[in-house]
Amino acid sequence: MEMSERIRSLRESTGMNRKEFCEYFGIPYRTMTDWELGHRTMPEYVLRLMAYQVKMENLRKES
Repeated sequence: MEMSERIRSLRESTGMNRKEFCEYFGIPYRTMTDWELGHRTMPEYVLRLMAYQVKMENLRKES
C-alpha cells in the first residue's frame, strides 16, 4: 500500500473529514491534501506517530 493510501486509510478510520483531521493534528490543510494525493511524501515516522495517537484515543474511548 502506498503512503498516500495509508494516510487516507488512517484518516477515514477516524471518521473525520480532511479538515477535521488537519485541525486535530495541527497540520496545514494543503499539506495533508498533497500527502493524500501523492504530490508530496509524508515522513514515515509522522504517519507512525499519528497512527499511535489514533490508537491511543480509541483505547481511551473504550475504557
